[in-house]
Amino acid sequence: MEVRRLAILSSHLCPSRSGYFPARSSTLSASGCASERRSVLDSSHESFRNDCVFCQIIRGESPLLKLYEDDMSLCILDTSPLSRGHSLIIPKSHFSSLDTTPPSVVAAMCSKVPFIGNAIMKATGSDSFNLLVNNGAAAGQVIFHTHIHIIPRKTWDCLWTSESLHRRPLKLDQETSGLANRVRELLINISEVSKDQVSSLS
Repeated sequence: MEVRRLAILSSHLCPSRSGYFPARSSTLSASGCASERRSVLDSSHESFRNDCVFCQIIRGESPLLKLYEDDMSLCILDTSPLSRGHSLIIPKSHFSSLDTTPPSVVAAMCSKVPFIGNAIMKATGSDSFNLLVNNGAAAGQVIFHTHIHIIPRKTWDCLWTSESLHRRPLKLDQETSGLANRVRELLINISEVSKDQVSSLS
């Protein structure tokens, strides 16, 4: 069981290619990297969508200020920032939400967070940042292309109204126990399906 768990974790944590090479240009240029990785990702999946603003940015049709770029993802300044330096990490292939994004792509994006986040904090004089993903319309997702927000924070900036809300203690009752059991069952089922998919590709 432990070996299987480690194998699953490894598959989620090892991106196919990555690099910490900052972009030389401050604006975005068209990139063909997404089409090169089509075979690595789902071959039936569209690399770009014509109606997606982030896909337009990746194709160089909507230039914005680029902070970082590698073969899997890029980071740009948000055009409607919540704070100075608010940035977005987006994958170069189109995936409508985080739960539809391959683990290798999520891992590649997340692996850049400390690197980019630290640079943003230093540049803005911040001492913290929020990492935010709005996954689905009910969670506030507006652009349906996976992206991660890095939002620089300063002490007492009171950016979130939720920071003034009081949390309630978790009730360790039958309903809560049932919820935890259901989530664990689903995770086991998802892990089994993922394992079967990996085996079929070998």
